[in-house]
Amino acid sequence: MLSGISRVLTYACAVLYAVLGALLFLLPESLAPVFAWKVTPFMTMTIGGWCLGNAWLAWMSARRWQWRLVYSGLLYLWLFGLLELAVLFVFRAKMKLDHPIAWLYVWTLAVNGLTAVMGMADWLRMRPALERFGPETTSWQRGFAIAFVIFVAFLGLYGLIARIGWPGTNGGIFPEEMSAFTLRSFAAFYFSLAVAALPLTRERNLAVLLNHSIVNYGLVIFITVAAFVYIGLFDFARRLGGLLYFAAYLAVAIPLPIAFAKYGTGLRDEAHRLNAKADSRA
Repeated sequence: MLSGISRVLTYACAVLYAVLGALLFLLPESLAPVFAWKVTPFMTMTIGGWCLGNAWLAWMSARRWQWRLVYSGLLYLWLFGLLELAVLFVFRAKMKLDHPIAWLYVWTLAVNGLTAVMGMADWLRMRPALERFGPETTSWQRGFAIAFVIFVAFLGLYGLIARIGWPGTNGGIFPEEMSAFTLRSFAAFYFSLAVAALPLTRERNLAVLLNHSIVNYGLVIFITVAAFVYIGLFDFARRLGGLLYFAAYLAVAIPLPIAFAKYGTGLRDEAHRLNAKADSRA
């Protein structure tokens, strides 16, 4: 498995994202005017949702800390930190660092970036093997992963190259007009999700798919809650893209608890694998 330093840094990410996310999520009206760049309260609450979701993902990954089980979740966390730091660098001239919340955002991403560098260095040094264990994924489960990757990768890639004024950038899906800075930040988030899920399209271990789902579930819940809080911004009659925004999250949020109740969250199969391995050595 990866080193203890990487695990400590992952826990540090969880704590920092929890603090940052709670502030942005609970106080969007107050913190939007003093954030690191120009954003609206809904954007602020949504970014807070990312952060709370990242906190849950980082904490759960550090708790379970078996590479074969958590690698896809860690891949998302690493990519998110590095890509969001890249966005800050590209738009550094537009940043406002007059308020502590802006600095907390920057420093949280900096720790996330350091976690990514250390984690990838550990992986290159140790090359931990991926094993087959427990029940296998079905073709329809891998098909769902493929559909997810295609859809979310499209959103991420489009957001990374789109210019303001292109379809969907002026309130067509997200109900408010975004600056290029915000658009690229949202795109980096979606692109990280897509790339991290890409290995799941070939993953045979059901436990890995379940773990990926549970550690990412916080992202779905918090972002969906933010959307419902600001549902008044959506004009479903004239801008049908808003329905797509809700449908995309609800399509994941609703069925996953059923899957968790039936199959667990991945840890059960990992525990069985470890017990079987211990029995074989006895």
